[in-house]
Amino acid sequence: ASRFAATREQQRSESDRQSVAFKFGGSSLLGAGRMLHAANLVRSSATTSRVAVVVSAMKGVTDELLGLARSMESGKTQRARIEAQGVVHKHLDVLRELELEENDELRVGRELELLGRDLLHEVSAARTAGRSLDSAVRDRLASFGERCCARLFAAALEKSGVPAVPVSSSDFVVTCETFQNAKPDLQETYRRGREILLPLLEDGIVPVVTGFLGTTRDGRVTTLGRNSSDYSGAIIAYVVDADELVIWTDVDGVYTANPGDSTEAMLLHELSYDEAHALATSGAKVLHAKVLPLAAENGMVVWVRNTFKPQFRGTKIGPSASQGMHRGEA
Repeated sequence: ASRFAATREQQRSESDRQSVAFKFGGSSLLGAGRMLHAANLVRSSATTSRVAVVVSAMKGVTDELLGLARSMESGKTQRARIEAQGVVHKHLDVLRELELEENDELRVGRELELLGRDLLHEVSAARTAGRSLDSAVRDRLASFGERCCARLFAAALEKSGVPAVPVSSSDFVVTCETFQNAKPDLQETYRRGREILLPLLEDGIVPVVTGFLGTTRDGRVTTLGRNSSDYSGAIIAYVVDADELVIWTDVDGVYTANPGDSTEAMLLHELSYDEAHALATSGAKVLHAKVLPLAAENGMVVWVRNTFKPQFRGTKIGPSASQGMHRGEA
């Protein structure tokens, strides 16, 4: 039997609770209202399942951080500092809108301010006028979106009655040194990740893990490439041997074509891994290319669902589809 099957059997003997990984995209977390809505989705599932959450940066924040890098490259350090302060204030505004208990707001506010201080230090320390920014510095800058968002979403979960803690994926996702497009060492990531995540899950605590980020063996922050948070979701699901990975996004599921480009695009209710892969290679926007191969390693089911229409079933992608591609209305 595979190590996954053995581990799954052991987990079943310890608990009948299913393990689920939720990944929320940036549009699902843009502002306090959306965070609290997403927190309610987690709360509903956490009553019956052990849930790990993976978060993107709030929509637009990574672009702002990379824009800040361009200002630095142009020698506009003061402008870059103002842009960095703008990113910090955006998160502090969301914190206020969450309306937490006073002690919680002070604690999370302090964490965000410390991250902001680190971000400003990155801007001040770099000497980049007239030359390209080092890729390692770009990755450190880009990491602040997820790191801030994880703290806010963990706070939103706590406010919603769900015990939660932010966890930096750079504490256990070990990668190569190809900054801006790093490849994870899955075996080492699996080992380190389980040491951090399983005790939390066993205690009924939801880990809120930063997507997009990893670390080199000598501790330097890396990113897995733009739009890689779906892949991060699959990595965390793989680490905790999740039964299901739910990609919460702003579309109703997987379509036969881009619904914005084609009036004939049909929503697909159920796909096999192979069918989803075939759709992706034919140009349909399905998932990050590395999600399904990783899901297939332990046979987890992948769902693509709309955060804003949770009453819709979405698209189910699994080892096999009982009757091929299922089409229809949501």
